Amino acid sequence: MNRILIIGSGGSGKSTLARQLGGLLQLPVVHLDAHFWNPNWVPKPDKEWDELVQQYTEQEQWIIDGNYSRTMESRIKRAEVIIFLDLPRLLCMYRIVKRRLMYHNQTRPDMNEGCPEKLDWAFVKWVWNYKSRSRQSTIARLQQAGPHQQVITVTTRVQVKELLRSLAGGGPAL
Repeated sequence: MNRILIIGSGGSGKSTLARQLGGLLQLPVVHLDAHFWNPNWVPKPDKEWDELVQQYTEQEQWIIDGNYSRTMESRIKRAEVIIFLDLPRLLCMYRIVKRRLMYHNQTRPDMNEGCPEKLDWAFVKWVWNYKSRSRQSTIARLQQAGPHQQVITVTTRVQVKELLRSLAGGGPAL
């Protein structure tokens, strides 16, 4: 297992799981948020972003966390394992509020410097509406995965822990 993609709603735990798996499997971790956002929350231009994502996905080993639907297909094609964190909406909402409080006036470890943690109405709406806006298209993309790819859908915190325990023991994923 050399290329793992982790996707899901904001607050679902993508970056945390990526860090944990990176440590367990000794794979480099790429937090897309840290590369998409320039200081002061300025997004990268599309062309620059597309080239950067391509550079990362062409590597032989990686764990990439993040959605960014416009480039998701290219990451899905290269991934050997795709983990979809399909966790409850209220848990994700709780986590984004908790994260905001934990990193008040600070930049999270999975973000670019100059992007202090914030919680604005647009992001709250984005997380709240993830299931109705993005979930079905994500599932449709995952159904296109090839036979050489493993798609793991995780719906509870217990399943996340079981997945980590399984991988730590060298056993099969869920």
